[in-house]
Amino acid sequence: MSKTITFEDFSKIDLRIGTIIEVNDFLKAHKPAYQLTIDFGDLGIKKTSAQITALYSKDELLDKQIVANINFPDKQIANFMSQCLVLGAVDDLNVILLSPEQQLPNGTPVR
Repeated sequence: MSKTITFEDFSKIDLRIGTIIEVNDFLKAHKPAYQLTIDFGDLGIKKTSAQITALYSKDELLDKQIVANINFPDKQIANFMSQCLVLGAVDDLNVILLSPEQQLPNGTPVR
């Protein structure tokens, strides 16, 4: 188990629902990855990279709703600037994306 945090610590994390609107191969990544463009509604469009090529095709990801943290600072990954972090569960080194069971408006907060 990880270190215990306070509710105040958790409340600083801004988790939102977004829809993947573009998926590209990330050829300069050290490990196989995609570059994702995600629509967060009124909060705007953000880009990120994700090492999810083992379980997801580009076609499967397009228009998929996901959960992401949108208030991390931008992070340079090779020649790409990541602006959010898509959440997933890790099982035997594969990432299974977290997504809502029902369609929600982009930008919906996750609490």
